[in-house]
Amino acid sequence: MITLTDAASKALIDLIASKGSGDGLRLSVEKGGCAGLQYTMEIGTQLDGDTMVEHLGARVFIDAVSGDFLKGSVLDHEDGLSGAGFRIRNPLASRSCGCGTSFEPTGETAH
Repeated sequence: MITLTDAASKALIDLIASKGSGDGLRLSVEKGGCAGLQYTMEIGTQLDGDTMVEHLGARVFIDAVSGDFLKGSVLDHEDGLSGAGFRIRNPLASRSCGCGTSFEPTGETAH
């Protein structure tokens, strides 16, 4: 499904601790953005039908439809000149927009 890096796991644990609520990161893919689909992320809890991915105590919850678009992806956290935040490296994206939050899927993910 999706892999979390050590950096992403640590940042997620720190984020949840600072928010004081939620059990993990809800990661989903929705229509929108400049490339056709966009990632959404929010602190939340696992819902019925979600897949949970856990690494070093950090949890990510992904709904079944979004899971099809995230196969083989890596969730990382970067803190660099272009800003700090979670980044998704998605092998099923044929192209991404400049902001990194939207993408166009390859034919392998088309429904």
